[in-house]
Amino acid sequence: MGNRTEKERKTRKKRWKAAVIVLGICGAAAVSAGMFLWAVPGFHEKPEKLLVRYMECIEKKDYKGMYAMLSDESRTAYTEEAFILRNQKIYEGIETSEVSTEVVEIKKHKSQVTVSYQQTIKGVAGEFFFDNEAVFVKEKGYALQWDDHVIFPGLEKEDKVRVSVQEAARGEIQDRNGVVLAGQGMSTSVGVVPGKMGEDAAGDLEKMARLLGISADAIQSRLEAKWVREDTFVPIATLPKISELDTLTYEPEEETQQNQELQDALLEIPGVMLSDVDTRVYPLNKSASHLTGYVQKVTAEDLEKHEGEGYGTNSVIGRSGIEGLYEKELKGRDGYEIEIIDQEGNKKETLAFSAKEDGKNIQLTIDAELQQRLYEEFREEKSCSVAMNPYTGEVLALVSTPSFDSNEFIRGFSETRWSELNEDASTPLVNRYRQTLVPGSSFKPITAAIGLAAGAIDPDEDYGSEGISWQKDKSWGNYFVTTLHACEPATLENALICSDNIYFAKAALRIGAQPLQEALDKLGFGREIPFEIPMGKSQYSNSKEIDSEVMLADSGYGQGQILINPLHLAALYTAFVNEGSVIKPYLQYRETPGAEYWIPGAFTPEIAEQVKKGMEKVINTPEGTGYAAHREDVELAGKTGTAEIKATKEDTGGTELGWFGIFTADPNEKKPLLLLNMTEDVKDRGGSGCVVEHVNHILEQYFSEQ
Repeated sequence: MGNRTEKERKTRKKRWKAAVIVLGICGAAAVSAGMFLWAVPGFHEKPEKLLVRYMECIEKKDYKGMYAMLSDESRTAYTEEAFILRNQKIYEGIETSEVSTEVVEIKKHKSQVTVSYQQTIKGVAGEFFFDNEAVFVKEKGYALQWDDHVIFPGLEKEDKVRVSVQEAARGEIQDRNGVVLAGQGMSTSVGVVPGKMGEDAAGDLEKMARLLGISADAIQSRLEAKWVREDTFVPIATLPKISELDTLTYEPEEETQQNQELQDALLEIPGVMLSDVDTRVYPLNKSASHLTGYVQKVTAEDLEKHEGEGYGTNSVIGRSGIEGLYEKELKGRDGYEIEIIDQEGNKKETLAFSAKEDGKNIQLTIDAELQQRLYEEFREEKSCSVAMNPYTGEVLALVSTPSFDSNEFIRGFSETRWSELNEDASTPLVNRYRQTLVPGSSFKPITAAIGLAAGAIDPDEDYGSEGISWQKDKSWGNYFVTTLHACEPATLENALICSDNIYFAKAALRIGAQPLQEALDKLGFGREIPFEIPMGKSQYSNSKEIDSEVMLADSGYGQGQILINPLHLAALYTAFVNEGSVIKPYLQYRETPGAEYWIPGAFTPEIAEQVKKGMEKVINTPEGTGYAAHREDVELAGKTGTAEIKATKEDTGGTELGWFGIFTADPNEKKPLLLLNMTEDVKDRGGSGCVVEHVNHILEQYFSEQ
């Protein structure tokens, strides 16, 4: 064959090695071709490649695959079960998510190869790295000579790896003045010490179960947990903590009194103990629960969904409201220390450390006092309220009634209480200010402004008095627009004062369906409101258009298929004090509030002023539907509305929604306010007049404190 050059010999050697590797991978094919290979995984794999493959198994939690790479001697020293348990406890205990291995040096000595490497591990304490080495021995192929130091260099067989947690404090939710809406506080844990129970333990558990609204079996199952001893305090339920101030008051609130009686009754049961525990608390209770939302302990699904985001099995997570919206800012990040400790519990080495980062406080524009007053005023109603500064866009209150108590989600519900909440016909879990609702006559100022802008309404024209029932012509069949208050002359101003449905039905017909739709599109209908809390999208049709004359006429006075979100309507009202521009509402507090406009130039300043003048007379003339809210000390403007909720046009048994929107009309007012409320089921209760009465109580308190 002749002599070969050195280059040819090297090339031929490389090709031979490559062939061996290919054959090693494709063992089955090689055997079928009549070639002999040992059926040992990785037989032809270099030690450094075998090391990398071994470490890759850690991320996959393939501990059996790792064990398969060990030498015969290592398998004799460690059973597969012991090996898997050791590695699993350590790697999963530190929540290993990524493992990176870089080979630094390879040393061969006879049939033994030592591979030096640098390893980086990402886990609960962040990333940490270390230098290590692994020994491989030649058996049929290379195999790992394993002992505990392969996990960490300083780890011995009797050592343990401990993870210490320094819990981060969750940030507070505060109002504009720093009043805590959600923060750290104390609750009362109700528990049982088994060894102190009386002779009739079963009867006592039944009594305790009745008092707490849970089953005796649920209590018994907790007492039977493996960790429970005779002297163990076993927590069963969590109750509100009663402060000294609560017990010293002469007339405690009903709920506080009931809680005191419950705790007294529980303490009469042998073995029952009460203990203070740190919990998330919501001091405003039901007043702000729809707004703040609540936190709950993470579930397995949460941990999977938020893997690598610093959640542990004892973490809480925001479920709704501000707690959910600002979860990342509020949660903070726990601090962790990963240590090697010896069998006596002494620390040998710190492997990784990360300092805790407390969550950030979230300060809102909310006025806690106004929030509470609105809740107390409407607590017996199915209603919602929006309060804001119409000149800056700061939202001062968001209230939905009836409500639930966020604290109950922290303490845990009894079966009875959870059923009560879900079966309550007044739906306390529903957040009404996020919904879209029929606005009725509260929508008329918007129709007025659109009609003026389109040139379809001449404010001085008398549309003619039609009494309290009208239809355009016989083509409407049996359908008539009706109104409670006919006005004469039927001009724009009088129609606003008297809330004349017929005038605004005629106005809508003059505007036309397409121009009305286009105008409403520009006013945010069908779009998301630019606000921190997602709100329902307002609409003017269940389909894409107003498709009949009757529907168009009804739309003019806020019926038809018009649905509007309360915050959206409140924002549109701000155009009447901002020279025609619609303010952008916001919820996160700013030291220097500055007006931002959602819809700049929605109307001209002249149109805005003209509509505002009509809304002022709604409040300030005796004939006005909102005159009950008139004040001598504050210049106010507003509009009432009574919306009919009927299954069909012929339905006479439907219910009614009452609306009232009112705002300070003087730009120099010291305490500017726009307040809008919707209350359900006002039929036969005075319609919107019932809402005006409630709102008037709030205004009296609000402005009397100037």
